[in-house]
Amino acid sequence: MDYRIISIGTLSHHELWPVEATARTAHATTTLIRSSGHTILVDPALPKQVLVPRLAERAGIGPSEVTHVFLTNFRPAHRWGLPAFTDARWLISEMERETIGKHLVEQLKESQDRSTQDILKQEIALLNRCEAAPDRLADQVDLFPLPGYTQGTCGLLLSQMNSTALIAGDAVATEEHLNQGRVLRGALDVAQARESLAEVVEIADVVVPGHDNVLLNPTRRRI
Repeated sequence: MDYRIISIGTLSHHELWPVEATARTAHATTTLIRSSGHTILVDPALPKQVLVPRLAERAGIGPSEVTHVFLTNFRPAHRWGLPAFTDARWLISEMERETIGKHLVEQLKESQDRSTQDILKQEIALLNRCEAAPDRLADQVDLFPLPGYTQGTCGLLLSQMNSTALIAGDAVATEEHLNQGRVLRGALDVAQARESLAEVVEIADVVVPGHDNVLLNPTRRRI
């Protein structure tokens, strides 16, 4: 099993920077995992026209070679590039799929605006295309629930011989969030998000945050 960062994500506003730059379009960090014949792309966040050449540059493959796409949550910033991977199986945690699906259906029932209804129908169709992910996606690649930012936020635990890496999604947004023990602003359940962040620190030697480059766990700097 091996993994590499395809694209480093960013927040629209970095809430922990002392001086913030101009607002930008948020996109998540995208990671590629290869294990036991599976090629798994996590959070295809850049638009298709940007992500496809980036995938070729960083991994030497095209969209058709990706067998699975995994979303750590269903927020748009984690899935701008999904349309490039129509040949792959799209996976998301069962909890995220159920809770987001219920919310979208309720919004659709309540909406009286035609354009809003069309958008909600597109979102529902996209979510329906996603399957509930199994507990193990491939050898050494396991689901790791990290609820709090959304109810079904879920990472992937990558078990290697000498270390453990955790693709954490928005449970760990950036290096500053990890080092300061802070959860991302806007979390659905702040207390639960804090518990998930503590779990990441407890179990992971290496952390792939939701919107930053790969990091060493600050409690294990000697690794």
